[in-house]
Amino acid sequence: MSALGINTGSSSNPSNPNKSVEVVQPPTDGVSSLNFSPKGNYLVAASWDNQVRCWEILHTGGSVPKASITHDQPVLCSTWKDDGTTVFSAGCDKQVKMWPLMSGGQPTTVAMHDAPIKQVEWIPEMSLLVTGSLDKTVKYWDTRQPNPVHTQQLPERCYAMSVRHPLMVVGTADRNLIIYNLQNPQTEFKRITSPLKYQTRCLAAFPDKQGILVGSIEGRVGVHHLEDSQQSKNFTFKCHREGNEIYSVNSLNFHPIHQTFATAGSDGAFNFWDKDSKQRLKAMARCNQPIPCSTFNNDGSIFAYAVCYDWSKGAENHNPATAKTNIFLHTPQESEVKGKPRVASGRK
Repeated sequence: MSALGINTGSSSNPSNPNKSVEVVQPPTDGVSSLNFSPKGNYLVAASWDNQVRCWEILHTGGSVPKASITHDQPVLCSTWKDDGTTVFSAGCDKQVKMWPLMSGGQPTTVAMHDAPIKQVEWIPEMSLLVTGSLDKTVKYWDTRQPNPVHTQQLPERCYAMSVRHPLMVVGTADRNLIIYNLQNPQTEFKRITSPLKYQTRCLAAFPDKQGILVGSIEGRVGVHHLEDSQQSKNFTFKCHREGNEIYSVNSLNFHPIHQTFATAGSDGAFNFWDKDSKQRLKAMARCNQPIPCSTFNNDGSIFAYAVCYDWSKGAENHNPATAKTNIFLHTPQESEVKGKPRVASGRK
């Protein structure tokens, strides 16, 4: 039985052509990040309307708004603590708020930067928070202390980050990919130029920590291994394109069980892929607006994605009065997310 029961929704709804379950009371402006609790089906969305919201996702497919907090400016990123009690959120107000959501406590500021914060991750193995900012720094925080434990200078503004201890990868402007071994976080382990020719939009470290996925604004994903001996396995592929139209790859999420992955893009589509067999497992129907972010829940039975304006065409093309924001829940079928055997050599 699927986690959400029977999918509902009208196929005539252009924002929901995949008949996904709609989350009630969505944000009033675009969604910048989605994160499920590692301990249960609680979904958090950070939004350009300055809000961070949490819903409980029910097994019946319904959603119940639980709580929300407000930042002073748009929120760009969020993450959960590994015990599922606490949410961290950050954005254009240059601060990280720690929200003890499950205990009903009030948020407190636990980190600051000199420019908007683009990425925030909790590292349970170190009991530290790591933040990446447009001020060209990564900072590590013990949330009990007001000052960072360590500040790491970056060559450019931080755009993307992925952490699977001891691997951390930071993507910056100018197509830098900086790899850290978190057992020695004060030293860069390796710095490479992205295998993609255009600006990095998103990153995902392999579950086995042997490499990274890189997504760019030019509708392409790079599959890159870190060890020199594995470079022959590297490849890139095109996605999120329609004829001559090329769209940004906005989100990369590995499935927690099958270790296949999802891409979501500004074309309004999400797809499931198997990097090992180099196959697309499933292409979903396109929504009528971009998908700026997406995420799996902790057992991979729910895939959440936002459908809304993604700012790729600038503020002048955004009309909050007419632009609708939705968050949808898709129940992946095993055939969509379970990897396929490699094709034998010499066969097509």
